[in-house]
Amino acid sequence: MSCGGNKPLESKASLKNKLMLSCAVAAALGMAATVEMVQAADMEKCYGVAKAGKNQCKAGEGTTCEGTSTIDGQKNAWLLVPKGTCEKLVGGSLKEGDAPDKK
Repeated sequence: MSCGGNKPLESKASLKNKLMLSCAVAAALGMAATVEMVQAADMEKCYGVAKAGKNQCKAGEGTTCEGTSTIDGQKNAWLLVPKGTCEKLVGGSLKEGDAPDKK
């Protein structure tokens, strides 16, 4: 049977399967977002501990994105670390420092 063209009408079972699949995908995406939020909540930005080129995104003046720090321990470059560990690391600070001097 068709309606308004050559496309056959979908059966109720087919529509039900699509709906169930859509709900499953939405639930999976929601769980993934929740896991990321929990992981992010258990982490903090730690400045001054990244190796040159190993910082995480937007490290402050003179950088544009991930991997753009120019020196080891750059005071305005950060990595995410588990909460409570940053200040235990050599050079680690929870506050952004100054960008390195341009040569």
